[in-house]
Amino acid sequence: MKDVFLKNGTVLPVVQLTMNDLPEIKQLQTKVIDHLSEKSFLQPLTDEEFVYILEGNGMLVGVHFGGRLIAFRALLDPGDDPEHLGEDAGIPPDQWGAVLYSEITNVDPEFQGNGLQRQLGKIVMDEVDTDRYKFVCTTVAPFNIASIKDKFELGMHIAALNVKYETLTRYIMMKNLVHETCVEDASTFEVDMGDTHQQQELLKQGWIGISIQPCEEGFTVTYRKQI
Repeated sequence: MKDVFLKNGTVLPVVQLTMNDLPEIKQLQTKVIDHLSEKSFLQPLTDEEFVYILEGNGMLVGVHFGGRLIAFRALLDPGDDPEHLGEDAGIPPDQWGAVLYSEITNVDPEFQGNGLQRQLGKIVMDEVDTDRYKFVCTTVAPFNIASIKDKFELGMHIAALNVKYETLTRYIMMKNLVHETCVEDASTFEVDMGDTHQQQELLKQGWIGISIQPCEEGFTVTYRKQI
C-alpha cells in the first residue's frame, strides 16, 4: 500500500488495520470526538461496525507515528442496510450490492493540517476492487466544509439532501468508480448552502452538486444538470 507524507517531509506507510488494532482505533475516535467543536458533524462508528469492517466487510487503513495510531479511514460494505444510501443516490436496487460506504476518517488533532484525510481518501479509493464495487456513497453534514471539500476532491458529487440517522439533514454524496459522471455546461445554479428546499428541488430534477465556494453569507453550492 502507498505512503502518506507529513508537511515536514516525514514519510509514513499506510497499513491495513486488523482486529488487534481495535483498542487503538476506538481510542483515536474518542480523542477526535472530544476535540470537535461541532460534534453533530461526525457520525462515529460503533464497536460492532468496526468489527464488521475488520472481519472483511470493507476496508480500514491506518497510519502510525511513534508507535501509535494517528489516523485511519474506513470503507464499509453496507450489506442489506435498511436505509441504503443507494436509494438516496438514485442507484438501481439491483446494483446496491456494488455499493461501498465511505465511512469515518479520524486524524489525531496533533497531526491535523497535514492533509492526511485527503491522502488516505485517495489511497482507499485506489484500493477498491472495481470488479466487485462500482459506487462509493457517503453522508456529509451541510456546513461541514472540510469534509465536503474532501469528498469533492475524491471525485464525489452531491446526489441528494435528505434526513438520515432519524433527525439529521445530510448531503448524500457518491462516486461512480466505473463511469465518469458528466454534466451540462450550459446552465449553473448557485444555491445558498442553508437553502435546503431549493437544493432538494434541483436534485429531484436531475441536478447534482459539483462544488462549493465561500460567499458573504457563508457558502454556496454549485449545481449542474447531470447528463
